[in-house]
Amino acid sequence: MVRRPVAWIVTVVLLAEAVGVAAVNWLLGVVVGNQRMSLAGLDPDVMATSSKVGAVVFGLYFAFCALVALLVAVRDRAPAGLGRVLLISAAVVNGLLGAVAWGLVGTGAFLAMMVVLALLVLLLVTYDRPRDTGARPAGTPGAGGAPEAAPEPEPTSTPTGDPQGRTADTRNITRTAPTTP
Repeated sequence: MVRRPVAWIVTVVLLAEAVGVAAVNWLLGVVVGNQRMSLAGLDPDVMATSSKVGAVVFGLYFAFCALVALLVAVRDRAPAGLGRVLLISAAVVNGLLGAVAWGLVGTGAFLAMMVVLALLVLLLVTYDRPRDTGARPAGTPGAGGAPEAAPEPEPTSTPTGDPQGRTADTRNITRTAPTTP
């Protein structure tokens, strides 16, 4: 089965990406702080601090995504809820980073981002929800095409709210099944 190795590979790749993104942003913060240059009138200390904060935030984000991938690998189950949302958002972020990398860095960085994107999508697709195990053969009713009609409920008497305790008889009520043109 291909599922488990993909989850382990995605875990390692996301951890490497967490360290790489955090290191690059931290380095940019240090460079901006050392140069003491202003960009469009912005304070260099604010730019350096915000770059370092971004390094921590994005590093933790990708590390948390790696933790989700690790849980998928260990449990051998599809991610659910917040974990699935995190992996989908990581795929979107890698797609956007790939587009930016194409314009600023070149095709090598773009291809690296696309490989990470492909691995995330592969992880999400290989751990898709399980199929219906109670599938019926093609010739049985309800096995495709028209939906199966619900069984007719047992006729019962229901209270009408009459003060003397009388009940209405519902046995003579007929229901028609919906039809499609």
